[in-house]
Amino acid sequence: MAGGKIKCVVWDLDNTLWEGILLEDENVRLRGNVVQTIIKLDERGILNSISSKNDYDTAITKLKAFGVFEYFIYPQINWEPKSVSVENIAKLINIGIDTIAFIDDQKFERDEVSYTHPDVLCIDSAEIGGLLAMDALNPKFVTDDTRNRRLLYQNDIKRNRIEEEFSGTKEQFLEMLDMTLTITKAGEEDLKRAEELTVRTHQLNSTGYTYSYEQLREFINSEKHLVLVAQLDDKYGAYGKIGLVIVEKEDKVWHLNLLLMSCRVMSRGVGSVLLNHTVNMAIDNNVTLCAKFVPTPRNRIMYITYKFCGFKEIEKSDDLIILKANSETKQPIPGYLRLSAG
Repeated sequence: MAGGKIKCVVWDLDNTLWEGILLEDENVRLRGNVVQTIIKLDERGILNSISSKNDYDTAITKLKAFGVFEYFIYPQINWEPKSVSVENIAKLINIGIDTIAFIDDQKFERDEVSYTHPDVLCIDSAEIGGLLAMDALNPKFVTDDTRNRRLLYQNDIKRNRIEEEFSGTKEQFLEMLDMTLTITKAGEEDLKRAEELTVRTHQLNSTGYTYSYEQLREFINSEKHLVLVAQLDDKYGAYGKIGLVIVEKEDKVWHLNLLLMSCRVMSRGVGSVLLNHTVNMAIDNNVTLCAKFVPTPRNRIMYITYKFCGFKEIEKSDDLIILKANSETKQPIPGYLRLSAG
């Protein structure tokens, strides 16, 4: 697997995270170095979750007693097939099934997951000692957003619970969040996160293109390019840097080569705001904005975003679609957020 491909490690409990079977003996012990491994993965921005056939309350109580419960998001502790639990975790986090690693001591469980989800990286618990050295678990860069990833997701879980209990409309909920979207030109300090976004983001990515740190550095120092980064905050905390725009500038036309947003903000209505801000910048500079779109198995929503924002398809060549923005009228900022642009 490519370096840093894994976004979440899913752990079995009995004879994997700890030694022994909890329902047979409550005095199970954590395996040696397992906590240090989980903490190190967490620091690398790799999420941890659980798929265990166990009694939920008993297992959660033991995880809390060991002081490790906080490191796991969306734990699946039930009697379902583990392939179902792994799939549920991927859906809840909103990541591809091919970015999950599953660790279990039983070959039967690994085979069951592997058969149902052949793209999942299945690992024997006997190999935990070498986990941190695996290329797939070593991202190229570790940024502030990387180190805070679990906390960002845990904040999202809180927001989602609040949204489920909210009785008003979707727009009223967004207004209640008191969101601020900050859009700035990328600086040197943004480049590691910008590269990470291009590598990690698939659903809300207009072309699927990835850009290296070196390419991005050339862009921010080039008069022919514009690189924007977007950060989102609300009353419950920060989402981190969640959006990226890469524009190639010509005298009369700007080419929007990449528009992407983190999947964590898919339901926050900020993708169209970032796009409309780019359109408004083009209008201010008296140029036409044309956007590239390359369909992938997972980014259909980005084409819909372009159409929703008034873009019209003007050219198609193989998989590359060119869309043109409506440059006649500036687009307003929705009332459910504040835009800070610099």
